[in-house]
Amino acid sequence: MLTGKLRSEIDKVWDAFWTGGISNPLTVIEQITYLLFIKRLDEIHTLRENKANAQKEEIEKPIFTEEEQHLRWSRFKDMEPTEMYRIVSEEVFPFIKNLNGNTQDAYTKYMKDATFMIPTPNLLDKVIRMLDDIKMHDRDTKGDVYEYLLSKIATAGRNGQFRTPRHIIKMMVDMVQPQPTDKIADPACGSGGFLVAASEYIRDHYEENFSDEEFREHFNNSMFYGNDFDKTMIRIAVMNMILHGIENPNITNEDALSEGQADVRNRFDLILANPPFKGSLDYDIVANDLLQTVKTKKTELLFLSLFIQQLKTGGRAAIIVPDGVLFGSSRAHKAIRELLIDEHQLQAVISMPSGVFKPYAGVSTAVLLFTKTNSGGTDKVWFYDMKADGYSLDDKRQPLDLDKHEDNNLPDIIERYHNLEAEEKRERTDQSFLVPVEEIRDTAYDLSVNRYKEIEYEETEYKKPVEILTQLKSLEKEINNGLENLERMLRE
Repeated sequence: MLTGKLRSEIDKVWDAFWTGGISNPLTVIEQITYLLFIKRLDEIHTLRENKANAQKEEIEKPIFTEEEQHLRWSRFKDMEPTEMYRIVSEEVFPFIKNLNGNTQDAYTKYMKDATFMIPTPNLLDKVIRMLDDIKMHDRDTKGDVYEYLLSKIATAGRNGQFRTPRHIIKMMVDMVQPQPTDKIADPACGSGGFLVAASEYIRDHYEENFSDEEFREHFNNSMFYGNDFDKTMIRIAVMNMILHGIENPNITNEDALSEGQADVRNRFDLILANPPFKGSLDYDIVANDLLQTVKTKKTELLFLSLFIQQLKTGGRAAIIVPDGVLFGSSRAHKAIRELLIDEHQLQAVISMPSGVFKPYAGVSTAVLLFTKTNSGGTDKVWFYDMKADGYSLDDKRQPLDLDKHEDNNLPDIIERYHNLEAEEKRERTDQSFLVPVEEIRDTAYDLSVNRYKEIEYEETEYKKPVEILTQLKSLEKEINNGLENLERMLRE
């Protein structure tokens, strides 16, 4: 989460764009992202430059040639505004659009439509001076900046254009534990948060693999896949992933539910996603195989069907769904839950508090974890009733004590999920417990935690009516005596 100081700095940048004549929120976000990307390129080049100087070697993969040094943020940021504007608009921006040459990778494909829209030298100068204080080498800060910027989109809750909080993404990634051989997808990737988190997990846990050329080729070119229907979000996602060291992410600007994506099936080892739940779609724009799985117009159910279709046999998923998926009574709701439980292996349902997605939305959600088996395998389902995620559950989302269980359940969730044998002994009154699949089938495949959780009620003892009446009479007598004494004092 952003600190108050950094939040205030971003607000000032945002206000500068608005007062400078750019009022479309996505345009503002896109232009800020371009500038942050330009700034980060200079930081990366500087790191490689320092490493080369320390080792007295040539710079490995230099971003800027000797002739392009004036295109670096650190070189043009202190220029006179008019000259700075000319260099950024006429040289720097074309440079980042053609960063990867004439290749057909995702970056080149989606950056070709990018447009520099900052109208005046004074606005550019003002914004660059403000952004110069934001330290983009901190990947958490960079993600927080994106999250906060996206929170300013007025239609965020309706169109799904907001980032899943990073700590929730990390929890999900830590639970499914991405492997070096995985092909990982997010069919509604937005700004790429899940894919970035998965890449960071691989870096943190399999550092030794990066010395292998074949693995590096897989990591950079065939490990990460994403879809989104918004070109602006695609550009943001691609830049975000490149800045996190993924050279060629496979990101496409298509609706993952459409017939045009019907060939992307049985392909992925891992899906991580928080797809948009924007209501209903027309049948004629949805892939036929998805409708054959579950006949519905509701996007949350169609995406669940899609995830199952896109996974390889043995592939696993951690996805966020609205609570209605867990207990909805329509034929389609029941059908998708039956499919998960009877034909595949549902491992866990984590109920999250409604404040997790504030300030964008107050919807109640849950995390589902399952494996595609095509042969069943659900024996017991693990339920966890998350009460706290480490931040206040109001619109401010202030950080709490991350080390206290009552303020932050996330470490407990990860630990317990990876030790489910110990959960056998837990009672239904506990925060987590296992439920046999037969019991779930008997409740029409209801997956809401409250259906199975037992609540302990403390017995309250009340006094007998006669004792209460006696006390009332005593009180009444005291009041009357007090009134008589007051009246006597007034007469004297």
